[in-house]
Amino acid sequence: AVVRHFVLERGWTVTNVDKLTYAANLTALHSVSNAPNYVFVNADICDRTALAAVFARAQPDAIVHLAAESHVDRSIAGSMPFIQSNIVGTHALLEETRHYLDRCSPQRRARFRFLHVSTDEVFGSLEPGGIFTEQSPYMPRSPYSASKAASDHLVRAWHETYGLPVIITNCSNNYGPYQYPKKFIPTVILSAVNGHAIPIYGDGRHIRDWLHVDDHVRALAAALRFGEVGDSYVIGGRAPMENMAVALKICDVLDRFCPAAR
Repeated sequence: AVVRHFVLERGWTVTNVDKLTYAANLTALHSVSNAPNYVFVNADICDRTALAAVFARAQPDAIVHLAAESHVDRSIAGSMPFIQSNIVGTHALLEETRHYLDRCSPQRRARFRFLHVSTDEVFGSLEPGGIFTEQSPYMPRSPYSASKAASDHLVRAWHETYGLPVIITNCSNNYGPYQYPKKFIPTVILSAVNGHAIPIYGDGRHIRDWLHVDDHVRALAAALRFGEVGDSYVIGGRAPMENMAVALKICDVLDRFCPAAR
């Protein structure tokens, strides 16, 4: 969604670096695949040699760091890929960015931004009626959120230690087109449409704030253009709902549009 918006709506030149793991979906990029201002590079951000080559070729004015392992259940079953991608990968990207900026002119360095896209799950569980803010304390509760919290701290440290011009965003749960089908809302929809039992974790009372992915993307573009270096911004839809309530609302909609799927 970020690539589509930046390339098609903003007209920015984008180099998309993606490892193409199990959650990748290149059909989401068909609309930009032949665009002259779009380049795709199949690479792992932990690969410093590959990153150095991308920096040398693209000569970027900004990095938007979205790469992450992001499935909580998978982090519980096996945490190492999350440590590798979210912590080691962030470190590699920060270091290659630092080396790149050391070779840049003062003018290019002055306009450069490193936008680190994180999650509000680093703040823990949302209480009924509450919202997360930039003052919320860090209380990660899963290997996934702990690894993302660690990456946030690395980004802040590279700003304070090396003067890297960073901006951090912490966003609530996204939904929208092309979302990986194992995520919560696609799982509810697909289970209901296919007549399967809808899996709900625990008692369904866990609260999440929901935001459409395109709204998130517009917020990221605003943070990139207008955000203050060194600051962090919490991005949310101010629409907190219990998981069970979300599932019931989806079922209500499906009952109207495809009642045979009950």
